[in-house]
Amino acid sequence: MRELTFGMNMSLDGYIAAPGDDLGWSVPSDELFQWWSDRVDATGLALYGRKLWETMSAHWPTADKQPGATPAAIEFAGRWRDMPKVVFSSTTSTVDWNARLVAGDAVTEITRLKADGGGPMDVGGATLAAAAMRAGLIDEYAIVTHPVLVGGGTPFFTALDNWVNLSLVETRTFPDGVVLTRYETRLR
Repeated sequence: MRELTFGMNMSLDGYIAAPGDDLGWSVPSDELFQWWSDRVDATGLALYGRKLWETMSAHWPTADKQPGATPAAIEFAGRWRDMPKVVFSSTTSTVDWNARLVAGDAVTEITRLKADGGGPMDVGGATLAAAAMRAGLIDEYAIVTHPVLVGGGTPFFTALDNWVNLSLVETRTFPDGVVLTRYETRLR
């Protein structure tokens, strides 16, 4: 069975985007950017909600062709394009860059994908991850906490009907006081 990880940048007060979908507070250091790039390289399948797909696909397909593109950005862009992706949306009509579109029930499809086997999966996007969280499908949380309070916006976690017990499997500190914590879910 495939493992499913939900990993995102998060403010100290628990948000993945500030009001107005502002992400300016989460600009990564070179070291953190490399960690995210290595994570993309190790991902067998990425699951995107519509909003995150629109953000990523607006930039990364051609980021390596932009004037002044750094070697790290060039590497990430290639890895991102090559990574297999599933986009969950009922309003998007087409996707590209090694992606396929699913307009049906996300929980049913994620459950099927987990059972298929293969490399690890990452889920991104608050709404999609919340559905997977509520359905108990997430095996690991990779939380990259930035030392900033944004006061509101899009929360990392959703309201749950039951507790989810976690085991800490890794901590790592990055420049600028950014801290990675990785947790695996535990059965009760």
